[in-house]
Amino acid sequence: MLKLARLIDGVNILLGKAGAWAVVLAIIISAGNAISRRFFGVSSNGWLEIQWYLFGAVFILCSPWTLKLNEHIRIDILSSRLSKRARNWVDLFGHLFFLIPFVAVMLWLLVPFFLKSYESGEMSPNAGGLPIWPAKGIIFFGFLFLALQAASELIKRIAALRGALDDDQSDSPAHTHGLDDDAEHLLEEVVTDHRDPPSGSPHA
Repeated sequence: MLKLARLIDGVNILLGKAGAWAVVLAIIISAGNAISRRFFGVSSNGWLEIQWYLFGAVFILCSPWTLKLNEHIRIDILSSRLSKRARNWVDLFGHLFFLIPFVAVMLWLLVPFFLKSYESGEMSPNAGGLPIWPAKGIIFFGFLFLALQAASELIKRIAALRGALDDDQSDSPAHTHGLDDDAEHLLEEVVTDHRDPPSGSPHA
């Protein structure tokens, strides 16, 4: 089961990294569209819609990778006070009773949602627009890989609780580390400014 989890992790890492490049492609298309419209008076709804598709693909296709990295938003003020074992139990409960049922319902609804659009060759209602079914297909596949990643996380949490896997969770969540570092840096700047007032001030 752990081998299966590692395989799922590897696939979603590759998928997430590939999906992240859609940001760069969207920026290039957006810039090219703006330049052609401004200097040549040429534009198309298709260029606008493909930017929406690409930005949507980033969020959908990178969500499994984000789950693998344990970077989805959580209530850090509570989870940071829990031990690794307690956080594993919370994650296990959340994945089993919330994430997996939610993803299962979405996949059940998305199958006819995508197939109906694909079979009808659904197009954008805008002049010069793009086919809509590929975007709906991206949503389906994004949730499919998210379901696989949820299964991988479930396997790893059970293995960690049984002692069959080293717990790779840090003593506090990643978000908390970043916030603590930012707060400490800001406090140091305030203290430094208070101790060393700018020249020319009444305290100099």
